[in-house]
Amino acid sequence: MDLGLALGFWGVSILLCLTPGADWAYAMASALKNKSPLPAVLGLLSGHFLAVVVVSAGVGVIVSNQPWVLAVLTVVGALYLVWLGIGMFHNPPEIVQGEAIATDSVRKQYLKGLGVSGLNPKLYLLILVLLPQFVDPNQYLPVGLQMFAIGLIHMVNVTVVYLAVAYGARVVLRTRPRAARIVSYLSGAVMIVMGAGLLIEQLF
Repeated sequence: MDLGLALGFWGVSILLCLTPGADWAYAMASALKNKSPLPAVLGLLSGHFLAVVVVSAGVGVIVSNQPWVLAVLTVVGALYLVWLGIGMFHNPPEIVQGEAIATDSVRKQYLKGLGVSGLNPKLYLLILVLLPQFVDPNQYLPVGLQMFAIGLIHMVNVTVVYLAVAYGARVVLRTRPRAARIVSYLSGAVMIVMGAGLLIEQLF
């Protein structure tokens, strides 16, 4: 694998990971509501890994050429984000003496995280657009394996950033119940706005 291409992808990937979005919102909200944000973050990471595998296997190209598949994925993902956002308004974190009262099981946290990233059509399109640009067809490794290897760089970036966001929010806001509630509301609003935007983009 070309080291220059790998470093170039790392730079693009880390900038994208540092851009707040639905993943950030869910990681922070889960960190404030539950005893540990790790299951939620693992769910988010699983969604990204799934996207890398799908695109590396060539399925991403097939899906991108089928508009109806992307349309269905967009609508489902958008509705899911809106549902999660509304849930954050109805069930904000309750913090007593610096500790959260857990509201979701470990399994539920993981599945929600998987849904947030795994049902995001823009994630698939983004990786589909990015990965091929950093592949050298003249290398001895097959193109699919190169894309998978480069995708693992993205996974490292996502892991570091999401864990930092989740545990950072936990440390900073656990002793500030009012601020934690406000952040939870803002996270819910971000999800609702992003979900509504995806629906509007798809339907109009």
